[in-house]
Amino acid sequence: MKLKKVNPFLHLLCLFAIGNTVVLAQDTSSALEKDADFSKTIQSLQAYFSIPGLAVLVKQGDSIIHEEYLGFSDYEGKISVGPNTTFPIASLTKIFAGITAMHLVETNKLDLEIPINDYFENKPLENAVTVSHILSHTSQGIPPGKNFYYSSRFGALKKVLEKSSGASLEKLMGSLILNPLNLRHTYPLKDSLYLSSRKEVMAKPYFLEEGIQPGFIDYGFSTAAGMVSTVRDLSKLDAALDQNLLISEASKNQMMQPFQPNLPYGLGIFSETFAGKKLVWGYGQYDCYSSLWLKVPEEQLTFLLMGNNNLLSDPARLIYGHAPSSLFVMAFLQHFVFGTEESLHKDTKSLLQREQLRSRALAASFMARYRIEEFDKSKQGLETLFAEFPDYTAYGDLSLLHNLLFLKTVALHRDLGPFTDFDDQILQIGSVLLERDPQNPYALYYLGNFYDIAGQNDKAEEYYKRIIEAENFSKNWYTQEAQNWLNAHTQKQ
Repeated sequence: MKLKKVNPFLHLLCLFAIGNTVVLAQDTSSALEKDADFSKTIQSLQAYFSIPGLAVLVKQGDSIIHEEYLGFSDYEGKISVGPNTTFPIASLTKIFAGITAMHLVETNKLDLEIPINDYFENKPLENAVTVSHILSHTSQGIPPGKNFYYSSRFGALKKVLEKSSGASLEKLMGSLILNPLNLRHTYPLKDSLYLSSRKEVMAKPYFLEEGIQPGFIDYGFSTAAGMVSTVRDLSKLDAALDQNLLISEASKNQMMQPFQPNLPYGLGIFSETFAGKKLVWGYGQYDCYSSLWLKVPEEQLTFLLMGNNNLLSDPARLIYGHAPSSLFVMAFLQHFVFGTEESLHKDTKSLLQREQLRSRALAASFMARYRIEEFDKSKQGLETLFAEFPDYTAYGDLSLLHNLLFLKTVALHRDLGPFTDFDDQILQIGSVLLERDPQNPYALYYLGNFYDIAGQNDKAEEYYKRIIEAENFSKNWYTQEAQNWLNAHTQKQ
């Protein structure tokens, strides 16, 4: 068969995804060939990230247009992933919680603007924090509602929903979502006894550390995490949302639009615009599982992924709210949304090229902790990025700042000597981010880390103290890391 012209974006994706083995993703008009190309790309990414088992589903409108099950639910026993293999979906549970909250609003059982403290005797948060602030991850900072910081406070909604409805969260979600939609393989991951009673085939947990290693299950069920499901069950839920079977069109739109115009999150789900397309999405990340749910409403497209290690999510730093940071998302967008190079506006082509370089460099920096050759790939990718797109202060974000700092950390831990290649970019991007948001704990942590590695303790202390002293923030990994650093260096003085 004569090969048609190769789409350079897809070529770049596959080249990066599988290292020295190049699979060319062909620009064809055939749906069958497009499906095969997408499958090759996903399989190459699965291999690149050493994900033992993967469930993949793409639907358009009411039709499933791509579905495959790759690898093993039981790596040691060589038991394959199948349609009924369940996966813990971690924070995708938040989408269930968002739907439930909007249903209670529609039935006049919940007011999103009520202070969260009204539901707690000990009044744990600032009085200005409302239910909507918790649901939108904007409860932290002064004032609430202004900035997005992904927060564990989302779990407080469990008590809110239970008090508002008079039912347990399990019964509430069961009666509203699971039972009406016949989601037979979706259930709460309460504890090991409950899991055994379900008699489901759940994918075993794994993590990557000198090869694929057996992991552990994070038990517990709340509004923030704890559901188990399959891609087919989530496809049913997705269809029910499209058809307004669970909540009204108005409630769905409110849930799926940014809480503030400049923020990447709505009510229980991410929402952003990329290359002129609205992306509505969520991700899940445990230590040994990960998942993704992404919708492109304009194209009636949905992309669902589940895996049994955390590398669908962790390398892309999806916590910062930018879905195209994920190579899996970029693969989906390239194959199903943006089409061939010839059909794209030059600005869209430029944006896709830039994001492909960014997502690949970000992934390579993460994988450098396991494979040292990825360090140079990330470095080279960033050099190309900054050469071709020199206005990095305009597009620099937390994901890019993380990438730059992570390379310094890898160099330090692998005894590669001082790594100062991108110090100017780190300082300039960090400065811009903190000018926009002086309380941003991630930017503060990264700059503190920068000065710590440089041995400039006075400057590092300044940034770590700003994390600890910030008003209306709950404890998180960054507060713990900052406090640990301050404690250690105070003791040395």
